[in-house]
Amino acid sequence: MGAADRLRTMPAGIWALGLASMFMDISSELVHSLLPLYMVGVLGASMVTVGIVEGIAEATAAIVKVFSGALSDYLGKRKLLLVLGYGLAALTKPMFPLAASMSWVFVARFADRIGKGIRGAPRDALIAEITPPALRGAAYGLRQALDSVGAFLGPLLAVAFMAWLASDLRGAMWAAVLPAVIAVALIAGAVREPEAGQRGSAPRPPLSVADAKRLPARYWLVVLLGAVFTLARFSEAFLVLRAQDVGLALALVPTVMIAMNVVYAAVAFPAGAAADRYSVRRLLIVGLATLVVADVVLAGAASPLPVLAGAALWGIHMGLTQGLLSKLVADTAPDDLLGTAFGVFNLVSGVALLLASVIAGALWSGFGAQATFLAGAAFAAVAALGLAVHRSSAKA
Repeated sequence: MGAADRLRTMPAGIWALGLASMFMDISSELVHSLLPLYMVGVLGASMVTVGIVEGIAEATAAIVKVFSGALSDYLGKRKLLLVLGYGLAALTKPMFPLAASMSWVFVARFADRIGKGIRGAPRDALIAEITPPALRGAAYGLRQALDSVGAFLGPLLAVAFMAWLASDLRGAMWAAVLPAVIAVALIAGAVREPEAGQRGSAPRPPLSVADAKRLPARYWLVVLLGAVFTLARFSEAFLVLRAQDVGLALALVPTVMIAMNVVYAAVAFPAGAAADRYSVRRLLIVGLATLVVADVVLAGAASPLPVLAGAALWGIHMGLTQGLLSKLVADTAPDDLLGTAFGVFNLVSGVALLLASVIAGALWSGFGAQATFLAGAAFAAVAALGLAVHRSSAKA
């Protein structure tokens, strides 16, 4: 079955979830492409502070995903948590342009990521439940591709509003409210979940230690792999700051996120469809190798063009790896623990992102931007080598 056939046979629920992700990412990325500039240029935050805020925000989302995933398994339902998560994220959007201090930004970012955490694991579990196993890679790739379309439309709108409003950061961030509301409406009105009988499991007792023991060893290897990938890739806020660092005009800085996410959107679905037929490990190794090249280009950049090229390469890495890791989680976890499995996976990855972002901020403050990206390249290279060696050992 070719990629076009896979798109035609994709369940309608996947399209609804993907479009909701797209609109929420338009909203979120519009804000996030401007927020590092606002924190550093207006509120006077240091690079270490940016790393801590970004890391804690993403780690918060990861921790919440464990509880929301387990709760969705316990209830036997996912949609209620999706509406709650998307709704909370929408409510935080006005808080960013209203923020007058770093404490307000921290609260808004924290609440926004709680919303992401509430919706993340139940959404990924629902995708596995409503998609035939033979289409899972394509389904996760399609959702990720639509999410990434939103992720480049958001910064594109940020550029447009910055030009229209004469680089008024606060004014531009107000534009994020409407697409967030549309995302909530899509989840509430267009997403359907299977009945308990169709799902194959009824509401179950709360999560226990015995349940955790039922997650197989191959699942825990996927969790470890996800953590390694996240350690090699710190917060995308540093891409935005790198663009400003090499002299890109303030109103054009969000174009770095556009460059990344255009490529991300183009690669995600073909990579997911390929994972249904070919070696996932090989695709992941190529993804890590691409991240090494991206980091080297970003480290050596002295003008905006190489930064945009590095961001595009970063997007290839994301497209090759993120949907595939979700497919691996779905393929290795028991059906009645899908929500919990995605929650644990994202918790471990979130902790890794917190560590990676704090280290990246410290390296930037202490040794400059080059040190941050060269360190990322080194870690990605070690991870790719380890994955290749493990593959060779498995064949031996």
